Amino acid sequence: MPRNSTAHATAPGPPVAARGRLVTAQPAEHVALTLLGSFRLQIGQMEVCLPVSAQRLMVILALRGRQSRSRVAGTLWPESPESKALGNLRTGIWRVNQTAPGMVTGIGGAIDLAAHVTVDVRVLVEQTKALLREAPPGASAVPEAVGDGGELLPDWDDEWLAHERERLRQLHLHLRETFAERLAEQGKFGLALDVALGALRLDNLRESAHRSVIRIHLQEGNLSEARRAYATCRQVLEQELGVSPAPETTRILDRTDDRFEPTRIRRKVVQR
Repeated sequence: MPRNSTAHATAPGPPVAARGRLVTAQPAEHVALTLLGSFRLQIGQMEVCLPVSAQRLMVILALRGRQSRSRVAGTLWPESPESKALGNLRTGIWRVNQTAPGMVTGIGGAIDLAAHVTVDVRVLVEQTKALLREAPPGASAVPEAVGDGGELLPDWDDEWLAHERERLRQLHLHLRETFAERLAEQGKFGLALDVALGALRLDNLRESAHRSVIRIHLQEGNLSEARRAYATCRQVLEQELGVSPAPETTRILDRTDDRFEPTRIRRKVVQR
């Protein structure tokens, strides 16, 4: 459960629940919902507080989008009878829309956040997907999405958040690996290594991140650093998981294409 207080800040407006259906009011101000780091709701220029149950309702809609009432109620109150859970949901909707009329909308038996609500996690996910699809050709700086923007509601212990946290973690790691290799292709090896090593700091058992580091060292012409990075990878995997690096990782040092010219030169010297 979140540790936030349950203090209220309400905006004028009539209740919006009637006969089990939502009455959608026209939003008067922009609404920004922050979930990375901590829960924060800003309406216009004012930051407001919501009861915990209302916060949880907003979060699940922000992360999962439009859902049926029964699914939302069952997720948020899994141990309550259905009638009680649906009653809690109606109360949560009323409290949210009392604070900002029209923030939660209803279509048939489903509910969703209104389109005017900006959610930081949604923005981050869209930026990440765009960068994974196509990197800016002349990019010389690391995009904000690659940085550490904060964990998803770290003080909350709701079990249903585990999947959402893992989804964001995987997207972030894939973005770091992809962008690191693109920076290396542009010859920005320092930035590339910083981004790739950042992925290893987040998960030092991630073999694909180890491969990124090894490749970048080879592209820069640092064979000794590449071998050291491979040795680190092998040691971590053997000690923590009891396995050896995958053949794909081992083969990196054996490649003989033009990108790894220093490897071929060193081998010729040894053979002589």
